[in-house]
Amino acid sequence: MARREPVSDSGSDSEDSSLSDSELQEAFLRGELKPGLNVVLEERPKRRNDAEGLKQCLSEFRQQLAWVERLDVTLGQVVDPVSQSASNKDTVDPENDFQREMSFYRQAQAAVLEALPRLRKLQVPTRRPDDYFAEMAKSDQQMQKIRQKLKSKQEAMERSEKAKQLRAMRKYGKKVQTEILQRRQKEKKNILNAVKKYQKGLSDKLDFLDEEQTSSQGHKKGNANQRTKKGPNAKRRYKNQKFGFGGKKKGSKWNTKESFNDVSSFSSKVAHNKGPGKAGKGGKKALNKRPGKRARQKMKSRAR
Repeated sequence: MARREPVSDSGSDSEDSSLSDSELQEAFLRGELKPGLNVVLEERPKRRNDAEGLKQCLSEFRQQLAWVERLDVTLGQVVDPVSQSASNKDTVDPENDFQREMSFYRQAQAAVLEALPRLRKLQVPTRRPDDYFAEMAKSDQQMQKIRQKLKSKQEAMERSEKAKQLRAMRKYGKKVQTEILQRRQKEKKNILNAVKKYQKGLSDKLDFLDEEQTSSQGHKKGNANQRTKKGPNAKRRYKNQKFGFGGKKKGSKWNTKESFNDVSSFSSKVAHNKGPGKAGKGGKKALNKRPGKRARQKMKSRAR
């Protein structure tokens, strides 16, 4: 069987190769196609499976070693324990991944079951001893680095979780605070509206005053409870002791009608500087008068 392929030449040949099939057919009918554009190729040699040659090559480089050195196991048909049928190419669908993998698994299992008795017969140990020490693939330094990295990742996750909780708590606190402010503004607005209605004569009820008093009393009780629990600080206590607890300061010593008429504390001796310890014009106390220089010298001489 011969096959013809187009050969591209320079000049008009490149132009002919760029033409379409219909144009080539028209050019062929007109006789414009020149000879030498097509080359006849020889038939390619067929590939054949030379089994005898392969076996001969295999026998040439095969080494005659014992089975314990090769550990090769060749099996025929493997029986499926569920269906009790041989799992050959007809029963296993190669496109079905599950069936294909199960056939590999059963074949490997059957090979192990066949190889174990032969190894025991040759007295080859097949079980690892209890005191067997296998060197780790990674060194202790590498495992320590991995452990530290995992620990740092865990700590970072814990810190991020704490930060999320704090942000959530802040959001909740802000939400509660805004709700309290909105409630207070709403109460204040309601009270102002009620006062305006009362002033315009649209309402003759004074219930809003009772509500305001109860709310103020509740606030005062809450503040008093807080004060009893916490108490004033040292600075506040010092100022209270020094300046009192507030109230009117100016004119606190002025006489009133009651104090003017009250003469129970009047004493003539005190009024006229005639009481005990009074002497001289200025009413100076004589008991605490310091003795003169002459008298002090006499007292010293007597003491000697």
